[in-house]
Amino acid sequence: MTMPILLVPGLNCTAEIYAHQVPALWQFGPVTIANHTEGSSMQQIAASILGDAPPEFALIGFSMGGYLAFEMLRQARGRVLKLALLDTSARPDTPEAIEKRRTAIALTEQGKFNLAVAQSFPNAVHPDHVGDAGLKALHVRMATANGGETYIRQQTAIMGRPDSRPELGAIAVPTLVVVGDKDAITVPEAAREMATGIADARLVVVPRAGHMALVEQHPTVTAELTEWAAK
Repeated sequence: MTMPILLVPGLNCTAEIYAHQVPALWQFGPVTIANHTEGSSMQQIAASILGDAPPEFALIGFSMGGYLAFEMLRQARGRVLKLALLDTSARPDTPEAIEKRRTAIALTEQGKFNLAVAQSFPNAVHPDHVGDAGLKALHVRMATANGGETYIRQQTAIMGRPDSRPELGAIAVPTLVVVGDKDAITVPEAAREMATGIADARLVVVPRAGHMALVEQHPTVTAELTEWAAK
């Protein structure tokens, strides 16, 4: 029996963020990468994704994709068969995070989207990978493909997302939580919080990885997702 798998990218990401995982996951069923560029709130974007999604599916969310996964559960809990949360958080934004997002939005509105993207890269990877030209090129390539207008709408949606922690206990599907050991955006503490709050969730802390663990240490993350999908 096959199981459709739906992958939701993060902020400023395209389908390319999952390039290493798709070939490993297709053996379990049809793999779809969600279009998360439609709408300016979590509710609107999640509803758009659900409108195109299979009737039932395993759900993988990276970063903003995890925020959207929580909103999709609120809107259509019965359709989600399994859940994987990659470098994300159930917490709402802190005032400091909101201020950083507003600064990035302001730069973009001033025609300096490339600068906003460049400034965000060092915080998105493990300190050992800040000089990795391939990772940086991927970061820039995906952001450029989405463009500044989408970036502003996604940042606005992220700032307005609710606190999903009170709903963790209601998640009753097999759940995998993955986080880079040096994730500075959605910190390991937030991952542990999700794994503790969701019954029987499995937590994996990936060594030598930052926020982009699924590309920084893709063999490890892909192996964990393959094991999760196979059960």
